[in-house]
Amino acid sequence: MKRFVSILVTLLMFTGLLNPAAFAAEEKQSTDIVSNVSSAILIERDTGTVLYEKNSNEQLPPASMTKIMTMLLIMEALDQGKLTWDEKIRASEYAASMGGSQIFLEPGEEMTTKEMLKGIAIGSGNDASVAMAERIAGSEEAFVDMMNKKAKELGLKHTFFKNTTGLPVSGHYSSAADMAVMAKELLKYEDITKFTGLYEAYLRENTDKKFWLVNTNKLVRFYPGVDGLKTGFTAEAKYCLTATAQKDGMRVIAVVFGAPTSKERNAQVTKMLNFAFAQYQTHPIYKRNQTIAQAKVSKGNLKSIDAVTSEPLSLLTKKGEKTEDVKQKVILEKTLNAPISKGDKVGSLKFIKNGKVILESPLVANKAVKEAGWWTLYKRSFGMFTKAGK
Repeated sequence: MKRFVSILVTLLMFTGLLNPAAFAAEEKQSTDIVSNVSSAILIERDTGTVLYEKNSNEQLPPASMTKIMTMLLIMEALDQGKLTWDEKIRASEYAASMGGSQIFLEPGEEMTTKEMLKGIAIGSGNDASVAMAERIAGSEEAFVDMMNKKAKELGLKHTFFKNTTGLPVSGHYSSAADMAVMAKELLKYEDITKFTGLYEAYLRENTDKKFWLVNTNKLVRFYPGVDGLKTGFTAEAKYCLTATAQKDGMRVIAVVFGAPTSKERNAQVTKMLNFAFAQYQTHPIYKRNQTIAQAKVSKGNLKSIDAVTSEPLSLLTKKGEKTEDVKQKVILEKTLNAPISKGDKVGSLKFIKNGKVILESPLVANKAVKEAGWWTLYKRSFGMFTKAGK
């Protein structure tokens, strides 16, 4: 059983902090914001607070929004040092054979991780998605196992993947609520919007096969602040979109499934974004990777590591609310044994109002810790004996 030690930290002052559940309940009583879609959800990114939802747990085909999970695992591999931006990724015959939207990779063709990610984020390249999956996991099947494992880690109960692309297949489904959680997790990695926020880009520049990418998410161009994330379309799924926008320091995520046209899809997402920015504001507390505490490590080549924030953290209020007190509590795992990987959970950070937790987020290791060799352990023991004998 894991044991934890808690530290009560600073008393914070913020305006009118509300319970996330109260937000959702309040909005259900109001007039529907969206119409003419199968399901929808609107959340604030940093807190995950649901600002609006409609049939958000209904299991539906996500089409190419599937690639949000594909991009999440790519960004995780980059963050953990298992992949580099400039690494050349080779397309297999299988990857090159993918139908649907593609960047027309040829068998044996190589592109950097950065180029492949452009092909996925902007061009929705099925071939690029499979090529990256094969590089990270060895095969698409193994990568799909990683996708489903990650879905379980995130607590997603209405999602199951059969491929990396979203191409139609029985038993491949997700929900608006689950897709919002995936998007929330992906947006921890701020570099992703450098790709998803591009309206157009080129691949194979300075060659006779120069390829122009145009983002199918037209809101990137036409709605100020939108910088992602992913569209989807199949005949079965209809028009889908997971969008994110940032304004005045607040980032929100809006998801729709099953709109009849791309124009209608964009119109319904626009309604949700307008609602969020008109009604709410955030109060930023921490950026990602900010050191919160020191965590002691047992039997490692390092005696301690920084426990850092795993994501941006803010507190959310309705506009114009009164000031209230919120306490911040750090809980660290009491015994951490090496080895530890960068990004492993080492504790949590809680914000508490009137005795209730209104926000909780993992604290993670800022670096890897290897197991200490016998000589290091011997020197530490010898040093302890020496100090004890003085």
